[in-house]
Formats: sequence, structure tokens, C-alpha cells
Amino acid sequence: MRKTCLNIDSLRTTLRWSIVFPILAAVVLFAVKTGRAQDAETARPFGLVIHGGAGSISKDRITPEREAAYQAKLQEAIEAGYAILEGGGSSFDAVETTINIMEDSPLFNAGKGAVFSNDGTNEMDASIMDGRTLNAGAVASIKHIKNPISLARLVLENSPHVMLVGAGAEEFGAEHGIEKVSNYYFFTDRRWKSLQRTIAKQDSLNKAASEAGTPAKAASTEKGTVGCAALDKQGNLAAGTSTGGLTNKRWGRVGDSPIIGAGTYANNATCAVSGTGQGEYFMRLLVAHDIHARMFYQNKALADAAKEVIHGELTKLGGAGGIISIDKNGNIAMTFNTAGMFRGYRTNSQPVTVQMYGEE
Repeated sequence: MRKTCLNIDSLRTTLRWSIVFPILAAVVLFAVKTGRAQDAETARPFGLVIHGGAGSISKDRITPEREAAYQAKLQEAIEAGYAILEGGGSSFDAVETTINIMEDSPLFNAGKGAVFSNDGTNEMDASIMDGRTLNAGAVASIKHIKNPISLARLVLENSPHVMLVGAGAEEFGAEHGIEKVSNYYFFTDRRWKSLQRTIAKQDSLNKAASEAGTPAKAASTEKGTVGCAALDKQGNLAAGTSTGGLTNKRWGRVGDSPIIGAGTYANNATCAVSGTGQGEYFMRLLVAHDIHARMFYQNKALADAAKEVIHGELTKLGGAGGIISIDKNGNIAMTFNTAGMFRGYRTNSQPVTVQMYGEE
């Protein structure tokens, strides 16, 4: 009888462990997998890089007060975008938020600080691209949208098209509740005075050319762009660019900023790129896509591909400008062939860095 009881107790114990052990094993395995996933996410690189335009940017042309203002605004934009990435947000959200901050500042030639066209209005272009899906949205000749980059995103997410222009693009935005403003919102005294100087200079060049019987040269015009390229914790890349174009532009001129492959490109296989400079040259060379192509087809490193395109192809053709880029591994490139470029970055392994002048 005692032996029978012992057998029953032993059987009960065995049955209990046959039920409990698999559960304990599953719990332990889940904890191990979760820990590994968290470790992998922590180790995965992420970050962003921005620009606020390239050109004749040198210390002797910018007052200490303006220099401080640029540095502060660039840092603010970087920190806002990085906070999204650090919190697990998407590169797409980080790009839009970062560019919104620069669009809202009169310091940059985008949004509030956009330059004037020949007719005294402000016309803006923008584009954004998702490196995961290769979807893109772009707008051009926008006059009444406070944040053109947000309208470009709306085109990507809520239309079957890549690019919308002018009144049609603004109508589309209004149908989806995007904020509209008077064109006067974009007026700044600094940009207005720049337009008057450029018109006077162009009139002088036209007169001299007419007297000499030669084609008139174009007056040098104020230009600039803002852009951002980002890599999130999920390994997704995105890029965006926004601009007011050229001072004194005419005939509905559109530059490279809204052209996918020219001023903006993102592909999870390689990198995300935003450009700034003489748009006509960036369009002819498809600068942003060329950097991707050299990485994809020739297995070039980001820094090498950017250098070959900016200091090679762009410079040989006579174009001026630069790019900012981040690759799928979190490497940063800020390459330009001008005197300077407003730029900065932050990654999970590098602190905030803001630069304006000199060498890359």
C-alpha cells in the first residue's frame, strides 16, 4: 500500500513538471530572445544629417550675431529630429520635423525665408523620399503653403502621383487640411532687398550686353536650400529637401530640389541624400541618384561616391554646390565644392556637430 502511494506521488510530481517545465522553458526562451532583440536595436546605428544651403559662406561675410543664430537654429533642428529617432520614431518623421523647423526660420531660403521671384512673389519647391518603399512625393511652384515639405509628404501618402505643381498642388493640400497662408507670410526685408539688388545688377548687365551686341549674362542670384537625410532604428532611410529657389527667377523656373534623383534620393540598399546648389547642374547629372548608383553598382563607400560626384562630375561641368548624406550603416558625408555649407549631424555614436565654413 505504501509503495502504491509512493508511485502515485511520483507520478503526480512527474506530471506537474511535464506541464510546468515547458512553460518555464518558453518564458526563459522569450526573455532571451527579447534581450537579444533589444541589444540588437541598441547596437543598430541611427542618426541624421542636415544642410541649410551651400555657397559663398565665409566668416568675413557673416556677423557674429548671425553666425550664432545659424548655429542655434541648425542645432535645434538636429536635436528635434534626433529625438524622434532616439524614441524609436521613423526616419520619415524625423526628416519632415527637421525641415519644418528650418522652413519656419527666416534664416534659410525655404518657407519663411524664401527668396523672391522676379514678379515679387515667393515660389517654393520640396520633395521627400522613403528609402524603404522608394515612394516619393514632390511639389513645385508653391506660393501659399506654410511648410512645403509637409505638402510633399501628403502627395506621397495620399495621392497616386509623385509630383504636383502650382495651384493644383495647393488645391490638393487644401482638400487634405494642410495649412495655407498669404504669400505675404514669406516676406522678409532681407530677401526683398536682395531682389532689388539683383534686378539692378541684371539691368546693368543687359544694357552692357546690348551695347556690345553680345548675349547678356545672368546676374548672380542668391540661392540656398534646406535638407535632411536620416536613418532610424529599424534601418530605414529617408531624405527631404525644401527651397525657395533662385532670387529673381522667372517663367516658373523649378530647380533640382523637387526632382527625385537630382536633389533628393533615398534607398535602404545604400544611402539617403539631399543636395543644395545650382539646380540646373544637379538635374543634368542626377547628383543624388549618382551617389547611390556608385555605391550600389560599384560597391563604393559613401564618402568616396560623394567625393567623386561633387568634386568630379559636378565640378567638371561647372556646377557649384554640395550634398549631405547618411548610409545604411550610419556613416555621414557632407561634401561640397563651395566656400562653405551650413551643415550638421548627430548619430547614436557621435554628438551634435554644426559646421558652416571651410573644408568638409
